[in-house]
Amino acid sequence: MMPYRAVLFDLDGTLLDTLDGLADAMNRVLARSGYPTHDRSSYRYFVGNGLRNTVWSALPPEARDDTTFAQCFDAMQREYSRCWPDQTKPYPGIPELIAELQQRGLILTILSNKIDEWTQQMASHYFAPGTFSLIFGERAHVPRKPDPSGALEIADRLQIPPEQFLYLGDTRTDMETATTSGMVAVGVTWGFRPAEELKRYGARHLIDHPLELLQLLPR
Repeated sequence: MMPYRAVLFDLDGTLLDTLDGLADAMNRVLARSGYPTHDRSSYRYFVGNGLRNTVWSALPPEARDDTTFAQCFDAMQREYSRCWPDQTKPYPGIPELIAELQQRGLILTILSNKIDEWTQQMASHYFAPGTFSLIFGERAHVPRKPDPSGALEIADRLQIPPEQFLYLGDTRTDMETATTSGMVAVGVTWGFRPAEELKRYGARHLIDHPLELLQLLPR
């Protein structure tokens, strides 16, 4: 077996706990528009496939016309841009994992369905410059996960075969992306979705704490 040379991380639900910030921001948008809000557990299934999907899922079916959706999407962009630093934080153990992976010489990357601008901002806010060799969020010219294009672009740019990547994610979307790109799917159970979903959609390994990833790496 070839040694792993790189790690690709999802952002929301894997590196950073963003659920409260997303839920509270969207609920404020809904409340101002006179629509019902949702509890935190519902947002575990509303997020993960991009902001448009979050807004669409949170709106009641009768409010999903083009005009209302566009208004609420724009409002959510403004609201979340303003408040995301207030409730976002790395998961316990993530800083220690990042430090150890760097010490071992692995190349670290991020691929998210979050808007690229926010992905870049959050990575630079919570992690030291140079921590990640490549950071990609949602970009207009690249299909979102679970399409493997973004993951394969990362592998191609770094000239590392996909099978030498460990891909850490917390949703079905991530497991499918890892599998179709040829990377090793590692499901993290501290994120937004249950272990059963991760196993069903291709996780080759499950970890309950970030430092458990080190068990997959030789010393």
